[in-house]
Amino acid sequence: MLEFAWPWFFYLLPLPALAWLLPEARQQEAALRTPQFKALASLQTTEAGIRRRFIWRLLITLAWCALIVAGSQPRWVGEPISLPSSGRDLLLAVDISGSMGTEDMVVNNDPVTRLAAVKKVVGEFVERRRGDRLGLILFGSQAYLQAPLTFDRSTVNTLLAETPLGIAGGKTAIGDAIGLAVKRLLDRPAENRVLILLTDGVNNVGEVTPIQAAQLAAQEGITIYTIGFGADQMQVKGLLFDRTVNPSAELDTQTLTDIANLTGGLYQRARSTQELAGIYEALDQLEPIEVDQETYRPEKSLYFWPLGIALAASLCVAGLWLLLSWQGSARTLRPPHGEVAS
Repeated sequence: MLEFAWPWFFYLLPLPALAWLLPEARQQEAALRTPQFKALASLQTTEAGIRRRFIWRLLITLAWCALIVAGSQPRWVGEPISLPSSGRDLLLAVDISGSMGTEDMVVNNDPVTRLAAVKKVVGEFVERRRGDRLGLILFGSQAYLQAPLTFDRSTVNTLLAETPLGIAGGKTAIGDAIGLAVKRLLDRPAENRVLILLTDGVNNVGEVTPIQAAQLAAQEGITIYTIGFGADQMQVKGLLFDRTVNPSAELDTQTLTDIANLTGGLYQRARSTQELAGIYEALDQLEPIEVDQETYRPEKSLYFWPLGIALAASLCVAGLWLLLSWQGSARTLRPPHGEVAS
């Protein structure tokens, strides 16, 4: 709908008419003189002159009305949009170390790396978390914040999808990832802090151990859900025959379990893409924190349209005035019929 920020501006609309009715204005108008006054007056007595005078007054009226409309600050107000009425602050910590390049996962019957499977499953999880403020931490040898807490799920999903393997180093710093999450969640409500950590290995580098970081998270009221990812069996081709290996032999299940227990979370094991999707669907059932519902209506300012009309009408008035002045000058300077200017 159309609204005006300053509707009182319309009270100025009859101002020119009031000024015209003042006795002083009439007396001053009677004393007004121009160099081509007689020529202009003669033009106004003709049919073309009367038509030009009407157009002139119409343009002046249009310019003034458009200027008043622009001054009233018109704006278009859209339909009400409800802001998220519930939600959590969810930080997603994803392991992107070298071992996440192991091809022991299947997506659409095609073998893919662990990281590719995580991108697909976590991406779908992110899209479902409408109303939550999401953030993304990527970690390998170092941990860094890829996306701060935001309602923009599309950006978080895009940043995850574009993450290359091993960009943070080939080792795994689980403790540093938890410590970074604690730092980023400290300014959020205590009952609204959740970290979902996914890894396929063991902490083998970093400034702080996972247990120390988990104890700090527990002190700050941060709940950590841990996910151990990777298949238990994988066929590896040899020179004479294939052999079966355990690609997740280094997965530190005990540490991940202790982290979850210390913070009131839950540890879950995902050996396939389907199991990983099921875990994130279960995490989707987290009880949100109720907050007061808010709505807002998007606004678009429209003042520049009437302002442009006022400017165009003013230019037309000025052009018409110059035209009449030029015609008046031409008649004044033109010699009478039969005479030759010397």
